[in-house]
Amino acid sequence: MVNHKVNHKTIELINSLKGKEKIKILFVCLGNICRSPAAQGVMEALVAERGVANRFEIDSAGIGGWHVGDLPDKRMRVHASRRGLELTHRARQVRPYDFGEFDMVVAMDDNNVEELLDRARTPEDERKIVRMTDFARHHAGAESVPDPYYEGAEGFELVLDLLEDSCSGLLDALT
Repeated sequence: MVNHKVNHKTIELINSLKGKEKIKILFVCLGNICRSPAAQGVMEALVAERGVANRFEIDSAGIGGWHVGDLPDKRMRVHASRRGLELTHRARQVRPYDFGEFDMVVAMDDNNVEELLDRARTPEDERKIVRMTDFARHHAGAESVPDPYYEGAEGFELVLDLLEDSCSGLLDALT
C-alpha cells in the first residue's frame, strides 16, 4: 500500500494504472545527472528482479538542460555500482510531449513538482505529477529526495536509500 501521506489524486492515478499492460514512468530531477537517473536505475533493477520488466517503460529527465548528453555524475555511478546498479542513461531535458508519452511523472522534490506543474499543458498532465518520497515506507518522514550534488559520500548514499525505499513502494502500489 502507498504511504499515508499520499493524496487522493495520486491514489486515483495509481489505481488507474494498475490494470495497464505497459506503465510508462518518467523520473525527474533538476539536471538529470544524480537523482533521476539513479531512480531510473533502481526501478529498472526492481522490475527485473520481480519479473515484471515487460510491464514497464522507465526513463528519466531533468528540469534544466545543462547536462544534456552527459552520463550520470561519476560519484552517483560509483555509489550505485556498489549496490549492483549500472547507470548508463544519458541526461536529457523534460520535453513538452513527455506528458503525453508517460503515465506518471515522478519528481524528486517540491521545486521539481512546481516546475513540472508550470510545464503541464492540461489538467490531465498535472494529474500525472507525483512526488517520489510519497511512496517511501521506511523513510516516511522524508519530504524529498535531496540533491546530493554538493554533498559528500553520505549524500549519495542517502539518495540511494530513499530511492530504493520509494521505488519499492511505488512498484508495490502499481503491481
